[in-house]
Amino acid sequence: MSSDSRTPVGVIGCGRMGRLHVRVYSQIPSAKLVGVYDANYESAQQVAEQFSCKAFKTIEEMLPHVKAVTIATPTVTHETLAAPFIKAKIACLIEKPLAKDVAEASRIAALAKQYGTTVQVGHIERFNPIIRAMDQYDIRPGFIEVIRVSPLSFRSIDVGVVLDMMIHDIDIVLKLARSKPVQVDAVGVSVIGDVEDVCNARVRFENGCVANFTGSRLALKTERKLRAFSKDAYISIDYQKRTGILARKSENVALIRDTVNKIRTGEIADPSQVNYTELVNVEQLKPDDTEPLRAELDSFLLAVTTGSKPEVTADDGLAAVQLATDIVAKIGGTTV
Repeated sequence: MSSDSRTPVGVIGCGRMGRLHVRVYSQIPSAKLVGVYDANYESAQQVAEQFSCKAFKTIEEMLPHVKAVTIATPTVTHETLAAPFIKAKIACLIEKPLAKDVAEASRIAALAKQYGTTVQVGHIERFNPIIRAMDQYDIRPGFIEVIRVSPLSFRSIDVGVVLDMMIHDIDIVLKLARSKPVQVDAVGVSVIGDVEDVCNARVRFENGCVANFTGSRLALKTERKLRAFSKDAYISIDYQKRTGILARKSENVALIRDTVNKIRTGEIADPSQVNYTELVNVEQLKPDDTEPLRAELDSFLLAVTTGSKPEVTADDGLAAVQLATDIVAKIGGTTV
């Protein structure tokens, strides 16, 4: 591939996440890493030197040289930094959450539509190999349960656990539910500051689907799991271990009913001798080993070069911020 055919890209923000984006862009054959910008110019220079690109002193200086950028800065800066690029029709991948509140997220989404600019939101859990393996099945759940708990990392403690951690699961659940939330109930516990550190939320959707969320950053171990139940299937995944199983009613119900009938007729005299797990046909999900960030950036660049719809649109990011905001609002009167 000639250098002329590569997409010139830049990264705004040279913190932990920004540096990861820089590394992965430098490894993608279809991308040409032009440079980086950070409010701390010395940080930008360090990253630029490490990855052989330019450190820009202002975003205005970067604008003419790129066709796509990642914005990996504190959430409160997303709208201000993204706006000049969107207006210049330079594609933006904006790290999650899209913005600090619904008003700012709405303005970013509206701006993207107004200028016809590709905007993708960095909900990286969409690109977890086990989630992509699950996407191969047309699961239409009636009930979803998600748990995301971990020890305190001391990062992002200025925002609550909903926008810090639960936002990942909110995006995935909205994708699975395929419907608008109509009722939200939530309770939260604040321990280390003025915002919630533990939260449980129950959300009912227009189509009848119900989702139960549990998030905590004060747990003694890390657990990140999702279970979904539909009329014909049960699916269980572990985000962290990248493993998952699928059990279909259509493939299991006949044998289970036959066993129940044998117990009722006495053909099976001792029900305790029946091993239920041996009656269930379980399919193991088969994830690939692609790094989630690489899959995310490949997807973003594909949308940039083909004009196709991004995997996670600005409207998707707005919907996640809206539901997160509704959950936090419900916590307001119930925080312990």
